[in-house]
Amino acid sequence: MNIGIIGVGSIGSTLAKRLPAKGHDVKIANSRGPETIDEDLLANGAQAVTAEEAASDVDALILSIPLAAMPKLAPIIQALPDETAVIDTSNYYPHRDDAIEAINNGQTESEWVVEQFGGRTIAKAWNAVLAGVFADQARESGDPERIAIPVAADDAHTGEIARSLVEDTGFDAVDAGPLTESWRQQPGSPVYCTSLSADQVVDALARAEKDRIPPRRDLAIGVIMDRADDPSLTIDHHYLTQLNRVIYG
Repeated sequence: MNIGIIGVGSIGSTLAKRLPAKGHDVKIANSRGPETIDEDLLANGAQAVTAEEAASDVDALILSIPLAAMPKLAPIIQALPDETAVIDTSNYYPHRDDAIEAINNGQTESEWVVEQFGGRTIAKAWNAVLAGVFADQARESGDPERIAIPVAADDAHTGEIARSLVEDTGFDAVDAGPLTESWRQQPGSPVYCTSLSADQVVDALARAEKDRIPPRRDLAIGVIMDRADDPSLTIDHHYLTQLNRVIYG
């Protein structure tokens, strides 16, 4: 499959390394130009390109950038052929991102992104996995310790491609339903970065309570920021997984 990735953060970087190893042709771009992309990200065959080139002649375009930056990509997204699957990995954190009133008032993050793209459909995937878990805990299909990732999408074609690529990155893909239900995998939900099996993900999605998600998200951030004030304390993906299970579960 021909895949473009825009964004070289923790998730985008792992995707750039892992997808070529599964036989995909991958192009990756950032906001500063291809010459600034770390050569380590290209070790498995990914090609450093511009954002426009990353979106050209691809079966899937993965967006791994801050949610607040999505509107800047609208011209690129709207020019894509209908058959190109667009996959968003982002999350909304009010303390980090520009305040987005619609999301603060209850609109799902994914539906907001669709609006920024003029109605262009997307899938939401890889948003509910910690960067360290994604980088270090991939497993082959059938491994009893394989972690699952929820994938929400309105379009069957887009959802199928997104789930297939999640599987190729070493995680079980769980159909999380349409984008109207994607709040169930947003920060603060029981499934969010809690490293669950496929069966557990299905249960966690069903248990999610929309009104309780934002305050739980903010509580977790407060705990993390407080812990970060003490340099003797560790904040790694093991700690974060346990914290999220306690607060979000």
